[in-house]
Amino acid sequence: MSVSYSSETIALLNNRVSVRKYKSDPVPEALIDEVLNAAFRAPTSSNIQSYSVIVVHDPAIREQLAVLTGNQKHVIEAPVFLAFCADLTRIEHALAKHGHTIANNNMEIGLVSSIDASLVGMSAYLAAESVGLKGVMIGAVRNDVVAAAKLLGLPSQVYCVFGMCLGWPDEAPPQKPRMDYASMVHYERYGGLRDNRDVAQSLGDYDAALAAHYEDIGKATTADSWTHDMDKKFDPQLRDNLRQQLKAQGFDFR
Repeated sequence: MSVSYSSETIALLNNRVSVRKYKSDPVPEALIDEVLNAAFRAPTSSNIQSYSVIVVHDPAIREQLAVLTGNQKHVIEAPVFLAFCADLTRIEHALAKHGHTIANNNMEIGLVSSIDASLVGMSAYLAAESVGLKGVMIGAVRNDVVAAAKLLGLPSQVYCVFGMCLGWPDEAPPQKPRMDYASMVHYERYGGLRDNRDVAQSLGDYDAALAAHYEDIGKATTADSWTHDMDKKFDPQLRDNLRQQLKAQGFDFR
């Protein structure tokens, strides 16, 4: 007899969708504080807490962010935009107090601070959804790291890893299918799958499932939907100058 396990958090994740249409109702500042305070309990490597969050209400700033992120209109229409940033400035202050500097930071600290910010961001997303808010992640703030930093007033050693639109949902889309669980979970070693399907077969199945989803909602697609989209997205390479921009912002990633 199989046992079924569930919880409010599991149900929340199983029903999650990215929402891009919001009501005009504002999100109370006290609620944003509650969401972020809860999110700051996310795991952080060695307790370094190398993140900061910029809460953006100003429509003029959100309008400029929308342009920067490829004219995504929900960045303007959502009542609040949260910018989740990797932030090394507090570590720099701590080291300076002891006669050292993190100015010549390596890839490890850049990666750790980016992961820290991401853990906080996802925690904030779940906390917000638990009280009825909805959102969508905005990775396109990395289209121009330096311009985003200037717009948000970020000093050296701070960059925006991603943003999040947040508000009360006006319309939620149908849930997009995900890849087959059995093709993504490996046991003991990579390749230890529950079935014997190879990558080509798994991706073929997912191409078909995603194409059917897009056809159901009236979105143009191809029969090889996912693999076609990935090829268009990553050839040529996406944000090919990101390393240089991050270095200009104080993250060397050596």
